[in-house]
Amino acid sequence: MTTTTPGSRELPATFDQPLNQATLPRWFPWGSLALAVVVAGAVLLPTTGSIAATVVVAALLHLVITGVASGVREGSRKAKDRLVTALVTIAFGIAMVPLVSVVWTVIDNGRHRLDAAFFTQSMFRIVGEGGGALHAIWGTIIVTLIATVISVPIGLMTAVYLVEYGARSRLAKAITFLVDVMTGIPSIVAGLAVAAFFALLFGPSLRIGIMGAIALAILMIPTVVRSTEEMLKLVPNDLREAAYALGVPKWRTVVKVVLRTSLSGIATGVTLAVARVAGETAPLLVTLGLTVGTNFNPLEGRMATLPVFAYYSYTQPGVPAEAGVERAWTAALVLIILVMALNLVARVISRVFSPKTGR
Repeated sequence: MTTTTPGSRELPATFDQPLNQATLPRWFPWGSLALAVVVAGAVLLPTTGSIAATVVVAALLHLVITGVASGVREGSRKAKDRLVTALVTIAFGIAMVPLVSVVWTVIDNGRHRLDAAFFTQSMFRIVGEGGGALHAIWGTIIVTLIATVISVPIGLMTAVYLVEYGARSRLAKAITFLVDVMTGIPSIVAGLAVAAFFALLFGPSLRIGIMGAIALAILMIPTVVRSTEEMLKLVPNDLREAAYALGVPKWRTVVKVVLRTSLSGIATGVTLAVARVAGETAPLLVTLGLTVGTNFNPLEGRMATLPVFAYYSYTQPGVPAEAGVERAWTAALVLIILVMALNLVARVISRVFSPKTGR
């Protein structure tokens, strides 16, 4: 086959292929996976009884079926694409195994005490069975809220300086370096630093709620700075230049244009920072201690939190031991529910405050 044009010599054709190439049906990936699971289960489960071996063989068989069928039907290029897609899907499934296992274990062990008494009673004058985690729930809310109030303004203003004002100054580089260092410090170091500071001022025996809040704020600040900094960098410079062209001062441009445009991303980053510290145990062990009653005053007396309550309920369950262990699992389950609720709130905030592109 040749291709000709008026007034020019003949050119050889480079290809002769149909426009519509044969493809596998849309249900093929799931059908291939189901076939692989059935074959692997029928061969291995009766003989070995190993679920792990069955899953591995099923994954390999799924890759073979996908590669062969796609290569015969669609060609080598599409077969490679399907193989990579299958590998990514299998990797995602492997990554989900420990997460699902942890969540299922916590739900299975914590559902026994998920009753009204657990949310309405504390451990005051409770030694064995009964009691609840009302004091720990309130302590977690109060301490985390104070830590958020401390860390969010500091982290937000730091990120604004780094992106909008600092540029490549020496101070900005030093702040960036310190933020990187704070991101990697162990959580127990933050707790020990706060405990040592308050011990120098008030004595080594002091344990109050504000100490735990400051320790959590130290852990939250780097996350807030990093997430806010990345969100501010995503704001197009055209928006800033348009505001400057209209004579708007820089501070007003930052407040009304930059921050408002990136508000959804900032809110998501703050929520993730809160979820990151809500389950911290080590810094609270050395700053808050534990109490069996409800304390709403973070400036006086010890406070209980869900992570510390779960830790002591599991390591020092009392008599009978089963009651304390059940309380520990239920406290862990409630903590997971709180973190999931925070993530849902972050999604709602992101959707509500995200910039509207349509009319």
